[in-house]
Amino acid sequence: MLDQDAALAAVKDYLLGLQDRIAAGLNTLDPTAFHEDRWDRAEGGGGRSRVLAGGPVFEQAGVNFSDVTGSRLPPAATAKRPELEGCGFRAMGVSLVIHPQNPYAPTAHANVRFFLASRPDAEPVWWFGGGFDLTPYYGVDEDVVHWHQTARAACAPFGDEVYPRYKQWCDEYFFIRHRQEQRGAGGLFFDDLNEWGFERSFAFMQSVGDHFLPAYLPIVARRHTQAFGERERDFQLYRRGRYVEFNLVYDRGTVFGLQTGGRTESILMSLPPNVRWRYNWQPEPGTPEALLYERYIKPRDWLADG
Repeated sequence: MLDQDAALAAVKDYLLGLQDRIAAGLNTLDPTAFHEDRWDRAEGGGGRSRVLAGGPVFEQAGVNFSDVTGSRLPPAATAKRPELEGCGFRAMGVSLVIHPQNPYAPTAHANVRFFLASRPDAEPVWWFGGGFDLTPYYGVDEDVVHWHQTARAACAPFGDEVYPRYKQWCDEYFFIRHRQEQRGAGGLFFDDLNEWGFERSFAFMQSVGDHFLPAYLPIVARRHTQAFGERERDFQLYRRGRYVEFNLVYDRGTVFGLQTGGRTESILMSLPPNVRWRYNWQPEPGTPEALLYERYIKPRDWLADG
């Protein structure tokens, strides 16, 4: 039987510490101060949002913690768990999205979360979820391979089958169906994790959270000083439009937050501050822009050679 109070306290302590560590890690590359908002939610709970804007390296970086309660799980949480419809809940997590200034530095997203659903005549149901994924604009094999190597290292202590399983789930989840495109170059995605028991499931969530900075910071360190011009910036803004489309149409976290009456500013901090759309634009064959479509936003085994 789960010691509910101890479990919730341990998860919350970890998540608050993770938010601190990730914000501090980003500040090693961009010393711009994060603006912090602490907020309360009328139905229960609240959060701590931190956003860095207009820095020399990061155009916008949001690292948010939330811990919210409610009397009824929203449709986003019960679509695949209809037996939990009408249950009360507590949900806590850290969610972050980072949009660099330089088009050669990729956007990155990560999220780790814990849900507890209360049932009136039975034990509560709990589960973990999360992952991280990379969205390059100008792909570099070295960067994407490093990203996936670090993702595999996060999974390695939990079994050889874990990385391939959650890598595939990430490819399937971050798919923009109305465009028939991947959002990016993948990473890890997992949800509904409880079959390992609390301690092992919690340890896995921590491993995913702890591996985000080692996966991402070396890539940005290599790319944020790379020279670029208006062409690269224009393409970056165009491709950011795909990010917006996915987050507003498909992203479970966005939908969950809006359905539960969450803090809109914190939920939508994932959207880039500048973006463009064009009617029926296509890249010229043989260009670096075309290469993104041909190589980097197609599911592939980036670790096939080791």
